[in-house]
Amino acid sequence: MHSQLSGFLVFDKPAGISSAKLVAIVKKTLGIAKIGHTGTLDPFATGVMICCINQATRLAGFFLYGTKTYEAVLYLGVETNTQDLTGEIIATHKTAFPSLNSIQEIFQQFKGRILQKPPVFSALKHKGTPLYKLARQGRPVEKPARTVEISQIDIIDINLPEIRFQVSCSSGTYIRTLGADIGKAIGCGGHLVKLKRVESGCFSLNQAISLQDMQDMPGNIILKNHLIKMTEALPHLATYRADKKEVENIKYGRKIESFLKISRPVGIEHFIKIVDNQNDLMAILEYKKDINQYNYCCVLAK
Repeated sequence: MHSQLSGFLVFDKPAGISSAKLVAIVKKTLGIAKIGHTGTLDPFATGVMICCINQATRLAGFFLYGTKTYEAVLYLGVETNTQDLTGEIIATHKTAFPSLNSIQEIFQQFKGRILQKPPVFSALKHKGTPLYKLARQGRPVEKPARTVEISQIDIIDINLPEIRFQVSCSSGTYIRTLGADIGKAIGCGGHLVKLKRVESGCFSLNQAISLQDMQDMPGNIILKNHLIKMTEALPHLATYRADKKEVENIKYGRKIESFLKISRPVGIEHFIKIVDNQNDLMAILEYKKDINQYNYCCVLAK
């Protein structure tokens, strides 16, 4: 039904389903030929899930490594083997909580670049098998700690033993692990009881729709009102508008001499987007420093 449309849909994932299940529901409900996503959420977590529709699946890599923002609730005094409310309790602590000022200071100690050990219950793989499967079989595998970056972390509310906080972080950060590590630093352990992703790159909850809304409304209305064009989804990339002749050449991936005249991007961003007169995304170019020119990264023109 909608096999030719391309773009992005942002969903507010409900708790209790996997990211793969959400994608499967969207694909079946809207009759999409090809669909993917730009980053998973744990089944107990909610919030921003970005679905790539048709040709937009080729752009997923541009969204995997952006900053993400979460709101979470940490429950102090109880540790679980999954670091969240879905796991088994492995320890409880009845020590007195420190002062609120001390808790604030401990949270701020996690700001910046930190080492974080991935949880044994995660989708990371060991010799081709997801870690969570090995952990469920009683054969947990620990991966070495890796560097992640916490750009912002703020306590929203303290109602002990619960602490609600917001964190912005680099891709690959486990908020479950962050919560557990904070609990250990406080001296009583802890686990997450709520987790909601509120932003992922340039996408946020105010753009999101619920699965229920999608299932209650005609698919053409959902796509008309909520599909984000591929061009709009990459606002951070410089734009080059191709003329009629260039458009024809781009369709066949031909080298365009005018690309040599495009100014080199500033900073670390080495990609630019090529659009036509209707502002539809035709291609992504990547600047190659060693040869001082742009090459095609992907061609999306029909």
